Amino acid sequence: MSPRAAPLLLLYACTLQAAPCPDWPAERASGEIGALERRLAEWERAYHVEGRALVADELYDQSRERLAQWRGCFPALASVASAADDSPLLAAGGPLPSPVPQTGLFKLRDEAAVRAWMAAREELWIQPKVDGVAVTLVYRDGRLQQAISRGDGRSGRDWTARARLIQAIPQRLARRDELILQGELYWRAPGHVQARDGSDGLRGKAAGAMARGRLDAARAAQIGLFVWDWPNGPAGMAERLQGLRELGFADSVELTLPLRSPEEARRWRQRWYHEALPFASDGVVLRQGRRPPGTHWLAEPPNWAAAWKYSPRRALAEVRAVQFQIGRTGRITPLLQLQPVELDGRTLRRVGLGSLQRWRSLDIRPGDQVTVTLAGLTIPRLEAVAWRGQQRGALQPPDPAHYHTLSCWHPTPGCESQFAARLAWLSGKRGLALPGVGSGTWSKLRPQGLLDWLELQESELAARPGLGQRSAAALHQSLASARQRPFAQWLRALGLPPSGSAPLAGNWDELAARDAADWDAYAGVGPTRAAQLAAFFRHPEVLKLRERLRAAAVEGF
Repeated sequence: MSPRAAPLLLLYACTLQAAPCPDWPAERASGEIGALERRLAEWERAYHVEGRALVADELYDQSRERLAQWRGCFPALASVASAADDSPLLAAGGPLPSPVPQTGLFKLRDEAAVRAWMAAREELWIQPKVDGVAVTLVYRDGRLQQAISRGDGRSGRDWTARARLIQAIPQRLARRDELILQGELYWRAPGHVQARDGSDGLRGKAAGAMARGRLDAARAAQIGLFVWDWPNGPAGMAERLQGLRELGFADSVELTLPLRSPEEARRWRQRWYHEALPFASDGVVLRQGRRPPGTHWLAEPPNWAAAWKYSPRRALAEVRAVQFQIGRTGRITPLLQLQPVELDGRTLRRVGLGSLQRWRSLDIRPGDQVTVTLAGLTIPRLEAVAWRGQQRGALQPPDPAHYHTLSCWHPTPGCESQFAARLAWLSGKRGLALPGVGSGTWSKLRPQGLLDWLELQESELAARPGLGQRSAAALHQSLASARQRPFAQWLRALGLPPSGSAPLAGNWDELAARDAADWDAYAGVGPTRAAQLAAFFRHPEVLKLRERLRAAAVEGF
């Protein structure tokens, strides 16, 4: 929950993909909005007062955006909410006034926004956006006089005693005039690669260390300082950087570079995302070299600096529905249908939970808010439940006792999902590998049994809705090729359990003669699988399939 990000939320909300308003009566809307306000207040107090980050920065931003969206959807309730609740820095102010306000930064959504921002300005510079906690340092007569937290931008907490323990903060400077510096206190992480490591809770560690009643030497040694501005320094950036270098802040100077084009901004942003830095970073900051002196600054985002953050690593999503998919073997997989969200250039609409047990432990219902990430950059993965809806309807999942490897050979009520999975397996790569035959094909044919398509003629296929003469001919040829598939391939396509090293040569009668002990004698089978294999060859539905294949003169049956 970056205190620097707080003033940017309105711009952030306006640039995100619009979400439809919830279809809630006023009473429920009031309850949901109030619950989210309380959750945000809890997060903000924990961060600003106690130094504990209870939520990732990006999820805090998205939750704030969600609150703004809901309030916009229910304007009649907006007047009920306290105006003070709109300030994410409500709990952040302190007793010590800042000599120069901390301004925060506008957020630029994408390269097009960066291009537009840069087009109206000149003499630009770029820095990494250090993911730490903001601080104002005041020096007089060459000595550190005050260290003040970012607070609400106008006032903050007195961090001077802690600052005197931090080696990265100089206690003396070679200047006698008043010197005001603004920067970021960060948790040292040598070799940190943002693309690989993420923020990894590093900002929370820095915030926690500064919020402690007493800062011990070990933690003090872990805190670094990045100076990103000198409010009462020279008017030009080049002169300010030269002065900072002379004062000993060379590391900050080395990472403040001239910027000539949006393409260059993109290259630096990518480079700093993928290369090692000594701290976590969450984007880049674009700065105009010449800006007003600090006496003219306000505690709000200025027009002479902006942030271009990295794409979020996780997204906040609302659960619209919970579906329970039953696979070919009877495994029940809960699937969350989400209000579509953007993550790393992808639109996520659903995420699987893996197992019924996990769904039960998480107890996710429609209306809950969850966080999702991308595993391996492509596969949506549920990370956590962010918060639960105030009204939670009952859900009745399928009974696992009703589904197993030998259930659902027809699309009877409750069996539609498993039967569809059997068809997909039958025609798929690990089954008969029928060219051009997939779930779309089966939805057109609507078979009521696993082999109802075996005797279909081309004319019958052409008469089905959605199949023309040419596609019917191609489909007929593909289905007819199934008769030439080897016996062992047919067994796997029908759903034979994994058989380890057991040979599948010969014919049906030879394999059906094996009992569980015979199957168990082969490596890679085991007692449970052996019992399943023996049961497969005795099951009435499987025997019907065998008779049908024998009548069709398929090899081995």
